[in-house]
Amino acid sequence: MYQALYRKYRPQTFTDVVGQRGVTETLRAQLVSGKLSHAYLFTGTRGTGKTSCAKILAKAVNCENPHDGNPCNCCAACRSIDNGSCMDVQEIDAASNNGVDSVRALRDDAVYTPSEVKMRVYIIDEVHMLSISAFNALLKIIEEPPEHLLFILATTELHKIPATILSRCQRFSFRRLTQEDIAGRLNYIAYQEGIDIEPDALQLLARLADGAMRDGASLLDQCASACTGTLTADAVARALGLAGQQKTAELLTAVADQDAARALHLFSNLYSEGKDVAALLDELCALARDLLILKTAPRSGLSMLSGPATGQEVAALCERFSGAELLRIVTMIQQTAAGFSKSANTRIDCELLFLQLCDPGLSSDAQAMNARLGRVEQAIANGVQIAQARAPAAEKPEDLDDDERAPFPDDADDPFAGLVPPGEAEASAPKPKAGPVGFWPELAERIRAELGPRERGFFSPTGPLTASLQGDTLVIAAETDFVLGIIKKPEIEALIRDKAAGVLKRPVAVRLTLKSQLTHTDSDPMDELLAFGGKHTDIFTIK
Repeated sequence: MYQALYRKYRPQTFTDVVGQRGVTETLRAQLVSGKLSHAYLFTGTRGTGKTSCAKILAKAVNCENPHDGNPCNCCAACRSIDNGSCMDVQEIDAASNNGVDSVRALRDDAVYTPSEVKMRVYIIDEVHMLSISAFNALLKIIEEPPEHLLFILATTELHKIPATILSRCQRFSFRRLTQEDIAGRLNYIAYQEGIDIEPDALQLLARLADGAMRDGASLLDQCASACTGTLTADAVARALGLAGQQKTAELLTAVADQDAARALHLFSNLYSEGKDVAALLDELCALARDLLILKTAPRSGLSMLSGPATGQEVAALCERFSGAELLRIVTMIQQTAAGFSKSANTRIDCELLFLQLCDPGLSSDAQAMNARLGRVEQAIANGVQIAQARAPAAEKPEDLDDDERAPFPDDADDPFAGLVPPGEAEASAPKPKAGPVGFWPELAERIRAELGPRERGFFSPTGPLTASLQGDTLVIAAETDFVLGIIKKPEIEALIRDKAAGVLKRPVAVRLTLKSQLTHTDSDPMDELLAFGGKHTDIFTIK
């Protein structure tokens, strides 16, 4: 009969347990020294090895030939515990035996000496499901058990355990497994089972396991049964009904482009292919969350990523969003997914979600407004110059005769005579050409390639420097005096000047300064107009 992979490859010794070295080493040391406790409490999320360690501990205390704290798995005691025929080692499900009568029966049987092995062991799984009266009935025997008795309690919800039980047990916390630990174990299982699997597929399964080894083994079992040949990331996505990293990135790219039609088209295709809507939003939320982490902490946040968000495509996608936009995307996806249980049509919910994500103007809430402002701020920080629309100059009617031309007012009758509008003199002078939109990321990358490791990090597009083009002068502003002192060197200024000429297609001067001392040489036309009106209020007075 076929046996599921998570059961077939359940750890048989403490050495086989993955990712819980602190727990296993302590238990092995207690077994070697003989300083065992009478009651243990194993806590942690699902699939982290609590029940497996409890069974290994039950075998180790009864093993006839232990090896450095590990059971031999060959003696009669180990074999009987493994196949469940040992009556002195009992595994009890507290979810279905949570009444006080069940605990009283356990307490009455526990006083008898074991008949087959050295110690009687009770493994109570999901112990938080016991009622208050059942916990009270268990107190006395846990506090002062007979010498032949050992209790091992396991739970996923530590906060539901009474303090009186906690104080009578040695508590061991099982941590959530990392993606590397899960991928390594799944690779071992795949090798033993003759499953040809690619590294990308292993990483995807490890991410979907969400820190639980049992979930990862079950997913591998499902995908290996559904696919023939080499198990790729695309095959895993198809077997599990997922959209996949590429489709998810395309959806988020459509959101970045504010292309609602393309986003709806992509979603419609995925929906027609039978993709699970909740799983699709979960993938999209995970990708947006990783982008937000990369945006907030480009270096220290790499260890917190839940998916392969370090590729060039995803890194480029990160530059297209502001932090406020990503925060809004994650929040809206979570709110939509939370409402699926009460929704009559999840497809409509998702379509409305993509419409709002692509067009923040459809929402009037503060978060949507913050996202729109964040996009403008990011564009300004990246050096994007927004050209102001000017009214086209009226064409001179060359085909009209002098008699047909409209008469111009005399200077004496014109109240604006003699007044020169601000900026008119400068308008006649040739204007310098503007730089290409978003030139700073490309320029920073070219500069980084020529710098040493000390200065290279400051010229990241998301680093402590901002660049703006003011006429024929490239102004680079630093956040602190320390950063300015590092980059304000003649050789670095010459390098910036040389690379900027290549990016902007014309020579420019370079000015290095602090953000706090940054002054704008180009005055705003609206400010000039207000200043002009303040100086000449008399000409606007209607008499």
